[in-house]
Amino acid sequence: MTPLEAASVLRERFGEAVSQPSEFREELTVRVERDAIVSVCRFLRDDPVASFDVLSDVSGVDYQDEEPRFEVVYHLYSYKNACWLRLKVRVPEDDCICPTVTSVWPGADWHEREAFDMYGIAFRGHPNLRRILMWDRYPYYPLRKEFPLAGKDAPLPDEDIDAQAKPSPMAGGPFVSAPGGPTTIEREPRGKGEN
Repeated sequence: MTPLEAASVLRERFGEAVSQPSEFREELTVRVERDAIVSVCRFLRDDPVASFDVLSDVSGVDYQDEEPRFEVVYHLYSYKNACWLRLKVRVPEDDCICPTVTSVWPGADWHEREAFDMYGIAFRGHPNLRRILMWDRYPYYPLRKEFPLAGKDAPLPDEDIDAQAKPSPMAGGPFVSAPGGPTTIEREPRGKGEN
């Protein structure tokens, strides 16, 4: 099955919840209504002919001056058919929530957390939706278009800092490689000062 055939099957099965496909640089994209994304993903994974068995990536996009402002992009791959299919879901700023696809592909977990952390797109039903790159109470979303390139001042709350943390050693970090040797033990990194 080609991506175009998969898009055609999706239109037959899900009707207006799935757009006509668009092609750019030999890559096919289908827009999916937000409430249908889990069903569409499950169908694409489970259908023995389509067999899109890999979710390669989930990412966010900010179209600041458009409505809906945000978009969630899913890149799917079928090993059986050796082809890619891209799904896109638009998410409005005033209701910045998209259903999670972790029930279909557990690997979506960290990708969705990153989109939440960087864009503020929440994923309904996510098993552990919390920040992944910024600290828990960071008040901004760094990949939104209005976020300045130089960043914004935001104090790091004391409770987010481990008071017992020691500064990292300089000159190579906490581990340095031992001089080469024929055995794994001799090649394994050692703490500074260890033999």
